[in-house]
Amino acid sequence: MPDQKNKKLLTSDGVNEDWFSYATEHSEKIPQILLELEKETHQKVLQPRMISGRLQGRFLSFMSHLIQPNTVVEIGSYTGYATLSLAEGIPEGGTIHTIDSNEELVTIQERFFKKSENAKKIQRHLGKALDVLPKIDGPYDLVFIDADKENYNAYFEAVIPKMRKNGLIISDNVMWSGKVLSQANPMDAATQALKEYNKKIRSDTRVQTILLPFRDGLSFCRVIKGLDE
Repeated sequence: MPDQKNKKLLTSDGVNEDWFSYATEHSEKIPQILLELEKETHQKVLQPRMISGRLQGRFLSFMSHLIQPNTVVEIGSYTGYATLSLAEGIPEGGTIHTIDSNEELVTIQERFFKKSENAKKIQRHLGKALDVLPKIDGPYDLVFIDADKENYNAYFEAVIPKMRKNGLIISDNVMWSGKVLSQANPMDAATQALKEYNKKIRSDTRVQTILLPFRDGLSFCRVIKGLDE
């Protein structure tokens, strides 16, 4: 049973801050470019909390290095923190296609993408993901979904026909600050959509799924039968 001290360390997201800090401090060092991007996001962007966290960024980089993906698709760029993290593991000649519809973030994205040693691997797309995805050829090795929650299912269905066998679809924020644990308000479209999405991918026979209660929840879907078969 946790002691009172540790119970007090829990945030509203159910994260023990000291544990999280310890894990970050004992993981790979954060690249300087990401520290600079994090600082600028907090200084200039209205909702800086939406940026991928430091530990999550290292986790995405770690997964990308393991998979060595040639084609990565990111749905929801925000200021580009996850983009840069994923790009670290892409081999020469590979590409991460990052999609976002917010024109106000383009300046920050472009400046940091150009500054990155992986700049040649990054292809930015401005527009709605469901319009852009048909223009990006498969097979996809890795997909990271981190955009409007109401469309998670639509994004999943759009990418899965283009995935290679054993390709990975990662979906962010699937715990939604714990809101998925309770009865969703009918007016709360995002929570309702995530509850349905989580149930759907668990029972979808095209994928093997695990949901990790990491940060705000990350689900991993391994594609069982892919485009390359």
